[in-house]
Amino acid sequence: MLTVQDLLEIKAIDGLKIIAGEKGINNEISIVNIIENPDAFDWLSPNELLLSTGYIFKDNEELQNKIIKELSEINCAGLVVKMKRYFDKLPQNMIDEANKYGLPLLELPIGYTLSRVISIINEKASGRYDLLNRKTLDMHNLFFRISLEGGGIEKISSMLSGTINNPIIIVDKNWSLLHYTEHAANDIPLKDSLDLTTDKPIFNKEFIDSIPPNLSDMKKSIKRSYYLKDKSIICRVLPIAVSQDIYGYIVIWQTVHDLVEFDYIILQQASTIIALERIKAKEIKEVKLKIRQDFYDDLLSGKITSPETLQTLCDLHGLNPNYSYYCLVINIEAKEVEKFEDMIIGKYKMDNIAQSCVEIVYEMAYKSIGEITSFYRNNRIIILVGQNEDRPPISVSEAKQYATDLHEKLVNRLQNSFLIGIGQQYRSINSLYKSFSEANEMIRLMQQMHEKNEVSHFEDYSVYHLLDSNINSLELEDFFQKSLGKIYEHDKLHATSYLSTLENYFYNNQNVSETSKAMFLHRNTLIYRIEKIKEILNTDLKSSEELLRIQIALKIFRILNKYM
Repeated sequence: MLTVQDLLEIKAIDGLKIIAGEKGINNEISIVNIIENPDAFDWLSPNELLLSTGYIFKDNEELQNKIIKELSEINCAGLVVKMKRYFDKLPQNMIDEANKYGLPLLELPIGYTLSRVISIINEKASGRYDLLNRKTLDMHNLFFRISLEGGGIEKISSMLSGTINNPIIIVDKNWSLLHYTEHAANDIPLKDSLDLTTDKPIFNKEFIDSIPPNLSDMKKSIKRSYYLKDKSIICRVLPIAVSQDIYGYIVIWQTVHDLVEFDYIILQQASTIIALERIKAKEIKEVKLKIRQDFYDDLLSGKITSPETLQTLCDLHGLNPNYSYYCLVINIEAKEVEKFEDMIIGKYKMDNIAQSCVEIVYEMAYKSIGEITSFYRNNRIIILVGQNEDRPPISVSEAKQYATDLHEKLVNRLQNSFLIGIGQQYRSINSLYKSFSEANEMIRLMQQMHEKNEVSHFEDYSVYHLLDSNINSLELEDFFQKSLGKIYEHDKLHATSYLSTLENYFYNNQNVSETSKAMFLHRNTLIYRIEKIKEILNTDLKSSEELLRIQIALKIFRILNKYM
């Protein structure tokens, strides 16, 4: 192996001398590079020997000190400055910093070109590369064998931590924790410094924002500092990537051992294998999701008729076929999403809202009085609520109260509009498709009639459903015109609101006080309106048959509202 000490003995570079940082004279040299860019620190590797004319730091004492400190922290082999171009002698502050950090600082005579020096040193170091390549191949084979034997990220992380002698943290592309491996010699334990909750972000925003978002800006590991209350932890961050797709990051909590060149090569090997593990896990997850989606689609369309098949599939997907079930459907009224002309962006936004809805559904599961299963299809979230057969059936009011609480949470958290339809509860899971159909029908009717209700049970609209599903619109309109056509024409001609008054009157059980209060009317004003309605319809609103006919006509008006 080639060291800084060996450089001083190479006769082809006569006159090279060390000025400061003699403590690092035995530093190994793996490769030689030129540094003429003040922002190049993310691209440097341990054991690199850096050459410079000094142009970038010739008039900047702060940068001179920073370069010495950064190269030392990266474990570079040393810094060689070509003399008589910009420096007759090296600044005392650089000499002091080099001695402080033990970074060899060398002077190169003016007669040598930097490219010639690189060629000489690389020739001397070539034998070392053969050994390094053999060691690298051995580690690659070891990681690959772990993957083939199903060891997964956990075993790879453990092997990596033991090899580079530092704690390891592996996160996904959103910086949520996948796995971590502690190191016995770490005196700043991970559990005391980070929230190590799986699938949750564990680093603060300041640290995450300091990482380049594009893979092209981060082709190899970079150094960043993670700040605790009274400490600054040096971290090495390496992307887990294939081509231009990032699957996560490896973070080395560098508290035990300074990384050397071989450690960085091992990190690259581990990164590739972990990327393959992430791809494999993603494909398995997608296959499982497709199988699960196909099952729910068949279940909610009533296609599974065999009890044995249903039992097997329910066991596989975590449903109890002996439970009573009812279904809720949440419709996302995504007006904000529709603003995006790009369909891909719109779908991405919709998926984010839907995923957040499912998370909130599970948060509110304790209010459902049953076991929750939830998933989404496009802009609709489907909730299956299963209840033990030994418990009394869910009442309409209980189901509506749960849905109302859920609706309030969704609106407050996501600042969006939602409609929730609730189907009836059925004693057998093979009838669940009926509840699903009813819940969807409620959303259709709420949208069609533009009512203010945002949560509705099937029983709330059973009459509407009966009329809308079994009688054609011409017959409905004829019935309405014969029953309330005169009131409708009077409202249009005189800008009155007698139809609305009738609706509220019946909604409040023909109670004048309650109706006037609900409509913010004086009692006498309401009485006057009722009398005018009686006069127009030529009825006293006392006959039960007449009252039924008028109420049916009002519901037909709601159904036909958009056509009239």
